[in-house]
Amino acid sequence: MDALKTIAAESVKAEVPQFGIGDTVRVSVNIREGQRERIQMFEGTVIAKRGSGVAETFTVRRVAYGVGVERVFPLHSPNVRDVKIIRRGKVRRAKLYYLRDRVGKAAKVKEQV
Repeated sequence: MDALKTIAAESVKAEVPQFGIGDTVRVSVNIREGQRERIQMFEGTVIAKRGSGVAETFTVRRVAYGVGVERVFPLHSPNVRDVKIIRRGKVRRAKLYYLRDRVGKAAKVKEQV
């Protein structure tokens, strides 16, 4: 069991950006296509965070061409290159799953002043 803890401690990133639920973030993800690698950006609102330690994940939602797209990113994955905070959101919930049912301006999160 101690071996698992040491491996988990080694895989945890040293610098993790401090973002919260409702924040709009731009995630840089390393995509592998055969022998080639490229970095893909995914920008959206953080609607959930779960887990702790090496297993911590966050869910980002955006609307692309009228269709809601959600991706779950492991926070400490080597494929997640960078997380940039675009704007801070003002929310009073830990999970923003209710945004799935909203359309247009109702699906927006107010900016924190």
